[in-house]
Amino acid sequence: MNTGVCLYCGTAEEKNAEIIARAADAGIRCAFTSLQIPEESRNGLRSSAQNLLSACKKYGMDLVMDVGPDTAERLGCRSLYDLQNWGVTQLRLDDGYSPQQAAELSHAFQIVFNASTVSFAEITGWQKAGADLTRFTACHNYYPKPWTGLSLAEVAQVNRQLKTYGFQTMAFVPGDGMLRGPLYEGLPTVEAHRRRADIVRNALELFVDAACDTVLVGDVSLSESSWAAWADLSRGFVSLPAELDRRYHYLAETIHHDRRDSSDCVFRSVESRRIPVPDRELLQPAEETTYGAGDILLSNTGFLRYEGELEIARVPLPSDPRINLIGRLKEEALPYLPYLRNGLGIRFVVGPEG
Repeated sequence: MNTGVCLYCGTAEEKNAEIIARAADAGIRCAFTSLQIPEESRNGLRSSAQNLLSACKKYGMDLVMDVGPDTAERLGCRSLYDLQNWGVTQLRLDDGYSPQQAAELSHAFQIVFNASTVSFAEITGWQKAGADLTRFTACHNYYPKPWTGLSLAEVAQVNRQLKTYGFQTMAFVPGDGMLRGPLYEGLPTVEAHRRRADIVRNALELFVDAACDTVLVGDVSLSESSWAAWADLSRGFVSLPAELDRRYHYLAETIHHDRRDSSDCVFRSVESRRIPVPDRELLQPAEETTYGAGDILLSNTGFLRYEGELEIARVPLPSDPRINLIGRLKEEALPYLPYLRNGLGIRFVVGPEG
């Protein structure tokens, strides 16, 4: 999935380098920085911005620079067009740019506009001014002040409208490591995410419920556990704690992807029928039972050519002698069930006893 990180000129250069290297190792290719944070001094802003850009280039990461009408002057440039010589390719335009200015800049840069405040009259204005809208992307705000963030429903509604124009959409989730000042209370797009310390669930809500194409961590960094989860998500899968019959632990060695033609009733592993079964006895019918949401199921020999197929029940299901109950997702993993769809992968995390 398309994930990203945020980098700030006010963060120590060594810390930014560490974040960039770690993000790149996780397969992340998108970064965002703001060049108009009031608390950050102009002194050294130019060199800090250039250092960020250079570090991102080293790891093949795209850096979106958030700019305002006074950014060029703050950077000691004659105009924003000077940033082309730095190698900048993407600008997020804040308020203060006319349709004509935005259209002209779109021929030099990829333009990222403010999805949270844009009006459709503005989009029409860009078109009339000759903008190349194929070079425009929509990025929501993050909200440092508590209780000012958007609702998930509002983000979803705006994104659906923007997608009628063909725009890609971006949004932010808060971090749980080093938070950014001056308030240090998280940088989410959606207010409900501010105090929920589950970065993966927050991101999946934006990806699935709100139709975001890219989700970035707004704050400076993450906790160790969240870095691991963010890396998994960046690679297209989610790690889920589960209880699994020890005889079936061989299934935990594979990342399982849901079929792209998702069922509302079960997560259906694409890979499972290709996995060698260590003992054919494991595919024999077991004791018949009903199944609850989160139960891990395996089709036995009674399902003929579907034998060996792993599923996870999304909803309660009736008993079926052709299905063996082999485990269950732990309680903390159940909220992910609605989002394990359309090709998303999962990896079972099981202890030695199951």
